[in-house]
Amino acid sequence: MTSLHLSFYSAFTLSGLGLAFHRTHLISALLCLESMMLSMYVALAMWPIQTHTPSFNMIPILMLAFSACEAGTGLALLVASARTHGSDHLHNFNLLQC
Repeated sequence: MTSLHLSFYSAFTLSGLGLAFHRTHLISALLCLESMMLSMYVALAMWPIQTHTPSFNMIPILMLAFSACEAGTGLALLVASARTHGSDHLHNFNLLQC
């Protein structure tokens, strides 16, 4: 395993651990999700270079577009929840209430 692979795996793992353990604010959960998507994007963009493939790969660009849509949706949910509940603390949200 090269140092490049180790850095991508560690960035993804640390983001997942941040998402699992630091769940006080919605914005911190969204930042952890975005860092996971960023590490996946960089890994997919570097994959053709590592394998010496001359063809252009469209998968990283599609994943970047889905990541932008996910970020926009997350920020819209953050604004809506801050308006209705007064804060972005995750312990204030109850999925069983309407």
